[in-house]
Amino acid sequence: MKSGMQALALTAVLAMALPIPAQAQFGGLLRSRPSSSGKTATGCDDSAGKAAGRSVLGGVLGGLASRAGLPSFLPVPEVAGLLTDAIACKLEPEEQKKAADATLEATRGEEVGSTSSWTSETRKDVSGTSTVVGKTQLADGSTCMNVNDVIIVEGEETTVSKRMCKKPGAARYEIAQA
Repeated sequence: MKSGMQALALTAVLAMALPIPAQAQFGGLLRSRPSSSGKTATGCDDSAGKAAGRSVLGGVLGGLASRAGLPSFLPVPEVAGLLTDAIACKLEPEEQKKAADATLEATRGEEVGSTSSWTSETRKDVSGTSTVVGKTQLADGSTCMNVNDVIIVEGEETTVSKRMCKKPGAARYEIAQA
């Protein structure tokens, strides 16, 4: 019995020593907002978010990863209300900010067809656009827009549609809560 435990411990130590990219090792630990399916409503993998202990460990590992210069692929607070998890989880923090700025720029003019583009300064082959594809006025005076975000990361395109609304007197559009 004791040799079985030692073998298990040795296997765990060897597995940690293998040269696996940080995202593959820790990506599941670095997600937020758990769901019963293991994915967020927008499709980001979140299977590790189910345990509180993993959340704490994820925070610690995320801090270490950022100090080491490794991308953590967590939505940063500055993009809350502007980007979906499906977009944010594929982008580094600076890219998330550029994508959020593109959304702000596209919605600022309040015109259907308005588009804003961005390109990553830290990773080649990473870019995106936000395009207003529809606009409606609600009875309460709010204005809502349908916005399509498209990002390309290493040749893989991700498109997400989001509904953004601005209440009367509000400074900007934010993703409408379902």
